[in-house]
Amino acid sequence: MSEASRREVRQGLEPCLARLWRYGLVLSGANDVAEGLALAACGRAIERADQFPAGARLDRWLFAMLRSIWLHEVRPSRIRDAKGFVGADGPAWNDGGFQIDANILADRVLKSLGRLPEAQPGTALLVCGEGYSYAEAATALAIPVDAVASHLAAARSALTNLR
Repeated sequence: MSEASRREVRQGLEPCLARLWRYGLVLSGANDVAEGLALAACGRAIERADQFPAGARLDRWLFAMLRSIWLHEVRPSRIRDAKGFVGADGPAWNDGGFQIDANILADRVLKSLGRLPEAQPGTALLVCGEGYSYAEAATALAIPVDAVASHLAAARSALTNLR
């Protein structure tokens, strides 16, 4: 099982990179931090590939890892260093298929999400952007389903008022 898990993780990382970066950007608001989060999540996934249940959704496992790294490692150090959040400048990665800075609508959405209170952007991205169900988002974020619904309602209301 562990060999199949390691193979599945290694093969699935590249297709998830852009989505991981996007989630990191929504959480951090900073291009360089988003890159670091995505790479750290990939590194941790390779280290812990034996723990990945073969056949499970790799993207959900990676999103949970990225969020954990953000909450427990990166975010506290940014707060301690008084760096806070910086604006989303667009991605440093440009692989031809992922050019968010060329997509005006995506840029506006990311900037709008960045203006929401802390719990709302990640929840909104997972449910509205990644297509997670409320239950799947709740599992990925380690929060109750009711909290997902509450975060989304508040995010929708806030985004409506941002226009």
